[in-house]
Amino acid sequence: MDAVDRRIIAALREHGRATYAELGRQVGLSASAVHERVGKLETSGVITGYHAVVNPTAVGLGVTSLIGIYSTDTADDEDVASALALLEEVESCYRVAGDESFIVKVRVATVDDLEHTLGRLRRIDGVARTRTTLVLSTRFESRPNTSEVAAGGE
Repeated sequence: MDAVDRRIIAALREHGRATYAELGRQVGLSASAVHERVGKLETSGVITGYHAVVNPTAVGLGVTSLIGIYSTDTADDEDVASALALLEEVESCYRVAGDESFIVKVRVATVDDLEHTLGRLRRIDGVARTRTTLVLSTRFESRPNTSEVAAGGE
């Protein structure tokens, strides 16, 4: 992956529905060259998909929280992760180092729904306890660093 690939990725992150011609104009390549590069980025697993970015509040999910999951001494992390994946409120799940085993991002409609979700989380076999941080506002999210700086200045 070189600097041009990073610029293509950045452009796609800004406007995922851009045509190859539009992308080409932004990065200084022909549409066919961009098409070839995007295909290689997809094949190699760098680009894993395309999706609509949805405003959670607009679809009734106005409460976001980050919940630390503390596992029991006998917990099987794969079993806990599988159980977490079954909860539709869990938007993201991260295996982490430290006292917690996982941190999950949960989106629900109300604080009452959050309380219900916490009860469901605590009933998962292998979960000892949870620690909840309520998100007051989101400044930004979902923006992996694809800049040249992250690549060591290629």
